[in-house]
Amino acid sequence: MKRRSVLALGAAGAAAATLPWPSAAAAHAAGALKPFEAGAKFRWWWPHGLVDPVEIAREIDQIADAGFAGMEIQDVHHSIRGGVDLDPAGHGWGTQPWRDAVEAALRQAKRRGVTIDLAVGPSWPAAVPGITPDDPAATKELVHTVTPFTGSITAPVAAGVFAVQIARVVTGTTLDPASVQTITPVGGQVSVTAGEGNWLLLTYLVRGSGQEPEGGPHTDPHSYVVDHFSRAGTRAIIDTWNELVLTRSIRKLLRDAGGDLFEDSLELETDWTLWTPDMPAEFAKRTGTDLLPLLPILLNPKGKYLYTFASDPTNHARDAFNQVLSDLYHENHLIPLREFAHSLGLKLRAQPYGLSTDAIRSATLLDVAESESLGFKNLDDYRVLASARDMAGKKVLSCEAAAYANGAYSTTWNKVLQTMGSVFAGGVNQAVLHGFAYSDAPGAAWPGFAAFSPYNGNGIGYAEAWGPRQPTWRHARDVSGWFARTQEVLQTGTARADLVFFRQKGWTATGIGAPWATNDGIPIGWTHGFADEASLSLPAAKVRDGRLGPPRYKAMILDGDIFRGKDHTLSVRGLRQLLSFARKGLPTIVVGNWSDVHPAELQPLLQQLLALPVVRNVADQAAIPAALEELGVKRDVEYAKSSLMTVRRVDDDSDYYYLANARHAENRVIQAIDHDVWLTTASRSSVPVVINAWTGAREGVPFERDGHRVRVRVALQPGQSQLLAFERRRAAIPSRTFTETVPVAGPWELEVEDWQPTGVTRHNVTLTELLPWSAIPALADVSGIGRYRTTINSPSQARALLQLGKVVDTCRVRLNGRLLPPIDVLQPVADLRLRRGVNTLEVEVATTLLNRLRTTSPSVFGIAARQAYGLLGPVTLRYYV
Repeated sequence: MKRRSVLALGAAGAAAATLPWPSAAAAHAAGALKPFEAGAKFRWWWPHGLVDPVEIAREIDQIADAGFAGMEIQDVHHSIRGGVDLDPAGHGWGTQPWRDAVEAALRQAKRRGVTIDLAVGPSWPAAVPGITPDDPAATKELVHTVTPFTGSITAPVAAGVFAVQIARVVTGTTLDPASVQTITPVGGQVSVTAGEGNWLLLTYLVRGSGQEPEGGPHTDPHSYVVDHFSRAGTRAIIDTWNELVLTRSIRKLLRDAGGDLFEDSLELETDWTLWTPDMPAEFAKRTGTDLLPLLPILLNPKGKYLYTFASDPTNHARDAFNQVLSDLYHENHLIPLREFAHSLGLKLRAQPYGLSTDAIRSATLLDVAESESLGFKNLDDYRVLASARDMAGKKVLSCEAAAYANGAYSTTWNKVLQTMGSVFAGGVNQAVLHGFAYSDAPGAAWPGFAAFSPYNGNGIGYAEAWGPRQPTWRHARDVSGWFARTQEVLQTGTARADLVFFRQKGWTATGIGAPWATNDGIPIGWTHGFADEASLSLPAAKVRDGRLGPPRYKAMILDGDIFRGKDHTLSVRGLRQLLSFARKGLPTIVVGNWSDVHPAELQPLLQQLLALPVVRNVADQAAIPAALEELGVKRDVEYAKSSLMTVRRVDDDSDYYYLANARHAENRVIQAIDHDVWLTTASRSSVPVVINAWTGAREGVPFERDGHRVRVRVALQPGQSQLLAFERRRAAIPSRTFTETVPVAGPWELEVEDWQPTGVTRHNVTLTELLPWSAIPALADVSGIGRYRTTINSPSQARALLQLGKVVDTCRVRLNGRLLPPIDVLQPVADLRLRRGVNTLEVEVATTLLNRLRTTSPSVFGIAARQAYGLLGPVTLRYYV
């Protein structure tokens, strides 16, 4: 089970940490380094088929030797500009060279025990060659014209119009809904005599949007984005795969080494209104309402609504339209694409957001839903998808991780881990890192091809091009071990949470969460999730012993529609769900005065809900804590107010906690924490064990037990996390008595590998004090790897914690030539066994490439300030017995 594999990772990590770092080639030949089973993946950028199968296999080795679990092949090359020909006809997506490279990747992945994921098409959104913009399979838009008039109007109408309407203007952009009339053209024109006031003549035409995938052309003929709401669009994807991708050998290799079929977010862009030809018929069938009278308030060019009605139905009509789009996306796109993926032995992984669609339902349908750290605005954006995953009994919530604007070649692993430490607290348990770039491409300057740098010709671009071109890749296996052990714990068992907030809409990537939980609940230990009508309709959404679903939610919270100004409404089916759960004993809190609830059918149902003994109606969210206390609902985790966040997983009678000093939003400033925490356990006899995510080592911790609750001490730096397991097996509790703390003053002999386009130059500097490289004239523009050496004279054998202070970026420590276990990037401390006499200490520090690129590519990177590299300290020894 997972607990055993966590231990296995720990043993493997500890063994590897005692060895000097071998070259990738030597390690592969010896079979020494293998990928971590639950490790992070990389998005792997190709300049489509302009890749060499031999190099492809070599890069698979680089990933496997560094400990990562897989690669996702993507045709992305926004950095290639200036008329460079990438030969889409001969080497584009789906061509023979591209297929040869995919086959080479799959073969080597199978040998090395990693997986290969494939995108549904070149770049994003999903697109295929062989269709034209007006093909039934291509994405569509509703184009409109508006002609103001008073009295009467006669106007020509172009052939093929979808509809012609008139509407009276009440004021500004507000229209009278009763005035909307659909006019039938006669002889190529319309003649209308209207009543008093100002009127609009509107014409509508359905046509292909002509949207192409990002950064093209990727194919010849050009690819066009498919209609994500029609069966024809999905059929075009499947037919193209059968024709251009799925050779007999690729089909077989996908079953052996394939992982996911991946689709990026719903970035369907149009200057007009997004459309699908079946919308009028589907809207009528699903809502019982004629769509045509609502068209004026649905016009949404470039995402901005043009008109509203002078009555309440405006938002409700738009919501109904979006819900139909959402249903069509699920039924005509996600479900058939998922079945296609399964037929290939793959899982369907997708980012189901970007439009006003029900991402909660999407996440219940997908094998793996994916989020993104760049586009999501707070941790509740992740919790929306994580909650759907948990209710649907799925295992993984993925994240397109660590993309930062203007971060190319300057992103540190310190920043990545601070980001992901918080993202994991939102329920994510798989990182797909952004990204690993193929080595080279036409027109690419040193250090090689990068998909997003320079961006659009001259911008620094998006982070990051990870791989052996980065000095920090020397320490990548340490980082991959942290990801693997953290993700494995977060994928073990099932999630638990205290509260569930009902959502009238399953949207995400909005930044709109649960304000009380964010501001008041989480800071003292409460955990929560989200549910909507779709997830509450799942078979697992049952109440047992007063708890709801697999997350065992203890209470449901119903507030007004947070996306519509707290409007007191929901579907009749949704309210019946909540009523059924409350009747079965689920404590429920209704927030606000719902006397204006609508539609009218909800009023008797709401009265029945409010009359139940397990239901409380409170004035506002500030009253939620008192209602929870009155209902006897207690949180699993309790602590004094802090920035700590927790994730609990339960596997039979074993508990696993992820504890993180986390940011709810990326830009939030937090401080170090050090305080007691009470944690709930399934067993009354399990004991807490810390699993070191960097080394896999297991240590017991001092604790106090009170029935099913255990008190432990938690100390974490900003962004730092801790894995805590509660099991029957005991682990030794280290006992330390600290005696004294002394500075390691040096002098330090610093040897630096200076990475340049022509090769590596070496510098040797003696430092009497630790300074950033940018402050040392000989190293001001240097990027690479530095080795700091000094000696420690010990009168006897001794133990001490080496505290390195600030390090930029990653580091490894050797004592007397022996490599010590991996170092936590966010709190660089090493445990030393000093021998009597002279001890040689070496701290190896790896940097980003920014400072060197400022000189080699000043037109792109010259605007960036130098980064302060190196061992910055203060460095101290904290002796203990």
